[in-house]
Amino acid sequence: MRHTTAWPLALVYAVLIVFASLFPFDGWRAQGIEPHVFLFAKIPPPYWTWFDVNTNIVGYAPLGFFLALALMRSGKPWLAAPLAFVAGTLLSLSMEFLQIYLPRRVPSNLDLVLNAAGTLIGALSAVLLERLGALSRWSAFRSQWVGEDGAGVLVLLALWPFALLFPAAVPFGLGQVLERLDDGLQDLLLSTPFEAWLPLGDFALTPLSMVSEMLCVMLGLWIPCLLVYCAVQHMGRRALAGMLLVATGVGVTALSAALSWGPVHAWEWVDLPVRLGVWGGLGLAVIALPLSRRVCAVLLLLVLVLHLSILNQAPTNVYFAQTLQAWEQGRFIRFYGLGQWLGWLWPYVTLAYVVVRVSRRRQPA
Repeated sequence: MRHTTAWPLALVYAVLIVFASLFPFDGWRAQGIEPHVFLFAKIPPPYWTWFDVNTNIVGYAPLGFFLALALMRSGKPWLAAPLAFVAGTLLSLSMEFLQIYLPRRVPSNLDLVLNAAGTLIGALSAVLLERLGALSRWSAFRSQWVGEDGAGVLVLLALWPFALLFPAAVPFGLGQVLERLDDGLQDLLLSTPFEAWLPLGDFALTPLSMVSEMLCVMLGLWIPCLLVYCAVQHMGRRALAGMLLVATGVGVTALSAALSWGPVHAWEWVDLPVRLGVWGGLGLAVIALPLSRRVCAVLLLLVLVLHLSILNQAPTNVYFAQTLQAWEQGRFIRFYGLGQWLGWLWPYVTLAYVVVRVSRRRQPA
């Protein structure tokens, strides 16, 4: 019971909520409005949609679930739901108070009520599943598949589909940040002596060839498979997990395309290099099935470095910027920054995790 993924998942999810609630973190100023005035506003507010209602409830339900689960596994079963509900409500209240200082965000007492309701629904769901024995069966299943040291792998794998939701210039191409980082540093260091130190300088980025695009797709799908192989040793379980990961990656990428361009264009990203890359990723996943967990971890480090190196030598497609308008505006604005940063950071966090895992003295074979 001590080795649970619930605490790290709850922490990660709370950080994601803070990020989504306060993005883009600029323009902070006092607007001459008392921070608590929104608490006494009329419910419902003049402008609201069912999309906002549903996302506010669904957005906080996982937090309540993970907090309640973590508290139950920490020896506080009777206090799990109430404490999770209070924690989620206080977090939502803090976010609404802070939004009063962000001109692009609008605090709402309806959002607070819906967030609290979502937290309570998630917490009660965890308690109910625990009473039915479903969580105990999940614990036994998790221990059998990934052992007691696989919590980090599960957290990273749980975040991977959400990182894929934000449109990527290359399918499964997470971590393409060098050009954006250079643009940000140029703005920051403009007209200073440090401007010449920028990483790109006069180096010209070149678009990916068809072979390079195929390789990026192939490696992008192989990375989560190798990650799960770091915790799972049984070849049959590895094969099943690999197929599920590939299917999930393809499905989530299609969902992202449907959200960006419309359902009729959900599969237009599947061109020849992508098809070859998907089949190549499946082939590489099959080849790696018999490797030991430590070898898979070392191989994952090499693949991550190669994948990031290829991606960051290419510029972002100029036409790709048009696909982001649906995310930067309208109903996706709440998830724009969150999804973008997940897509940027996931491979680097995974790289750091695998480095720590490989550096352990006692690494299971």
